[in-house]
Amino acid sequence: MKLNYRRTVFVGFAFFLICAFWQAYETIIPKILTDKFGMAQAWSGAVMALDNILALFLLPFFGALSDKCKSRWGKRTPFVVVGTVISCCALLLLTFSDAMQTSKLEAVSPKNYRSSLEVLYDANPQIHPGSEHTSNADEYGIFSKVKKYPLQELMSREEFTSIEMVDGKGDVTAAYTEYVVPARQAYAAQTTASDPSALILFIVLLFALLLAMGVYRSPAVALMPDVTPKPLRSKGNAVINLMGAAGGIIVLAAGMLMGTGRAQNALMGFAPFFAVVTVLMLLSLAVFVFTVKEPLWSREAEEQNRILETVNEQEETSGKKKLSKGEKTSLVLILLSVALWYVGYNAVSSKYSVYAGTVLGMDYALPLLIAQAAAIASYIPVGMLSSKVGRKKAILVGVALLFSALAAGSFLDSSSPFLLVVALFMLAGIGWATINVNSFPMVVELATGENTGKYTGYYYTASMAAQTVSPVLSGLFLDLNMRTFFPFAAVFVGLSFVTMVFVRHGDSKPASGKSLLDTVAEMGD
Repeated sequence: MKLNYRRTVFVGFAFFLICAFWQAYETIIPKILTDKFGMAQAWSGAVMALDNILALFLLPFFGALSDKCKSRWGKRTPFVVVGTVISCCALLLLTFSDAMQTSKLEAVSPKNYRSSLEVLYDANPQIHPGSEHTSNADEYGIFSKVKKYPLQELMSREEFTSIEMVDGKGDVTAAYTEYVVPARQAYAAQTTASDPSALILFIVLLFALLLAMGVYRSPAVALMPDVTPKPLRSKGNAVINLMGAAGGIIVLAAGMLMGTGRAQNALMGFAPFFAVVTVLMLLSLAVFVFTVKEPLWSREAEEQNRILETVNEQEETSGKKKLSKGEKTSLVLILLSVALWYVGYNAVSSKYSVYAGTVLGMDYALPLLIAQAAAIASYIPVGMLSSKVGRKKAILVGVALLFSALAAGSFLDSSSPFLLVVALFMLAGIGWATINVNSFPMVVELATGENTGKYTGYYYTASMAAQTVSPVLSGLFLDLNMRTFFPFAAVFVGLSFVTMVFVRHGDSKPASGKSLLDTVAEMGD
């Protein structure tokens, strides 16, 4: 039996546009909240957690709702189309609230934001001009220069954003970090407090945007197992993950070209960037709509599954069949495993930038990129391997690899060779890819054609709950001791190995009889 890669890629365009959106969301929304509305990091984090909280309720609901859909276009396609169009509209509308706030900050004069500087420095005598603790930047008259220019011009002046030395003694970047950024955020906070209309509109539109994304996230993911025979779902999931990674990479490249991450562009208008993301999402939707024939492909996959069940002398099931006690136990254990390894993995992915700078003394970006590249390169080989050895065994190998990388990471410090750090992150990336490719198919393996969306919702509920709890829980440990970073993650990943060992259902069951398999495979050609 062979996976129809062409069909799977077309189905993957739904996941492509979802990942493109979330890449833009996770990189730009925090900047708007802190840079333009002056939010503290804690409040910004609370707003950013809103999507995970909503997902706990929306993903299972819309996944189950799509199971009951009987439209001529299929069960999932209507949700993907309607949800994408609404989310694109909400994303574009979000730029109006962003522009409202930006216009309030563009014409800031020294007189307007000088009060913000004074309030800021009065509250923090260590950096107050004239204090014995004044930073090196002020020794060269940076503070007087900061007060000389309008805020928008101040942010774009090379003398405050370059990394050149002043008289060979001080780093000018310190002026930007210690004076410009706090002054900008203090003024933004004061502006928001005096007129919160833009922030209120922004939060309302953001809430609507997240609701729209919740409409089709589960249905879009559930479509792959709907149109893919059960033994091939790990391979199909690998293709879907590759499509999602491609969407995220394209959005990152667009952001780099448009300068969304540059310090001097902190107050830029993001309407052009969001427009590019919207066009990318709509183009992906167009490819999806004109290429995916959900009803036909679903019927063919169901027929293939029925033949496979007959070959394996399995009892023919219907959409109303209830899980056995053993299957229910396995489902709970799989979902518990998902939650445990997401707690560990998310603790690293969300806090490594802090840990790298304070403990390892290195740039956080390159190791994370290497881990992502290793994961992407592993998706297809891992999908092929799991079809040979089974999903459970593949997941246990992946968990062991990830645990080993995290446990070894506990011994890293600032003197550790960079190549060792790279090797450990590559190992972690491969381990995570092995887990990620096989875990979702194990959950939907227990579903029937009538409730795949419901089980997709179960999977995402477990992962989203873990990602909501993980940053807070790991942060408490980091406040006690930064060296708990890798051990914390390793413990939770190790616990997921224990729970997975006791799983007895959800693995792929390839049919026996080569000639019949060939016949089944030919049905999809």
